[in-house]
Amino acid sequence: MPNTNINLHRGKAAEEDEFYTQLYDIENELRHYKDHFKNKVVLCNCDDPRVSNFFHYFSYNFENLKLKKLITTCYKNDDIEIFSQNKIEEAIYLEYEGDKNKNKVPDPSEIGIKKLKGNGDFRSKECLDLLNQADIVVTNPPFSLFREYLSQLINAKKRFLILARQGALTAKENFRYFKENKVWLGRNSGEMEFEVPSHYEPRENRYRQDESGKKWRSFGNMCWLTNIDLPRRHQDLILYKTYNSKDYPKYDNFDAIDVKPYSNIPKDYPGLMGVPITFLSQHNPNQFELIGIDRPLVKELTGKQSRFKLNGKELFARIVIKNKHL
Repeated sequence: MPNTNINLHRGKAAEEDEFYTQLYDIENELRHYKDHFKNKVVLCNCDDPRVSNFFHYFSYNFENLKLKKLITTCYKNDDIEIFSQNKIEEAIYLEYEGDKNKNKVPDPSEIGIKKLKGNGDFRSKECLDLLNQADIVVTNPPFSLFREYLSQLINAKKRFLILARQGALTAKENFRYFKENKVWLGRNSGEMEFEVPSHYEPRENRYRQDESGKKWRSFGNMCWLTNIDLPRRHQDLILYKTYNSKDYPKYDNFDAIDVKPYSNIPKDYPGLMGVPITFLSQHNPNQFELIGIDRPLVKELTGKQSRFKLNGKELFARIVIKNKHL
């Protein structure tokens, strides 16, 4: 089975939303959550189930994970080809309830293939009905609809493990879920490479074409988001630096000190601190309070849209935190 995961929902602006997750990246993250899937119904609702590596992972590990049921849906695709052009309105969903003939392979005869009445959009009523059946949602959702997708999962009170671009975390609507302790980062983040359709245009040095002609695009800012708790999340970040005004200057347009990298957070500073968004990978809600994101905070204070500034120069995105132990 090819190393792909389909992500077919297209935004109104025809944004590129087809990025096919490699099996290695799925296995590398999911291995940390194996104890959470026992007797659970798993839904992958942004996938073509016949070529998705999410379906591959869960179907081949169904008995090992002790799943109850696996459901996968696809968007406007009734074609076995990996990259659908979304030209038809029909879509399907598959249900898999485990190996029946004991050959340890999810055979076609064991997989229930059912047609959807609509196009498989995750916002449609019939897809929402499938969501209601699920205990855990695992997928790579469409980047252009990420805010709406995440909000739907939160409102449905479902457990989830999904891929996201780190830039999406700084959106005010998304970051509030971090503040409310309703979502946090998974175990892995950073560089990921996805197979993309042949019609996608090259993007600087983030693009390559392999010997077989397949196109690939990489992102250095990918992360997993989840609301499944792990012990590692409650470990304190070890702080060893001592505050001084020279190494930790205050922003021109907000009353907080700048800390970069997050490993340099001073152990003795009781006020507000701005840190890179990569801090979220180490965030312990018992150790730090998440105050907000730079742009909304500056706008609330000054009425102007701006990131934090040092000596008149705008910095990259910052999260404001406060040490709860001081």
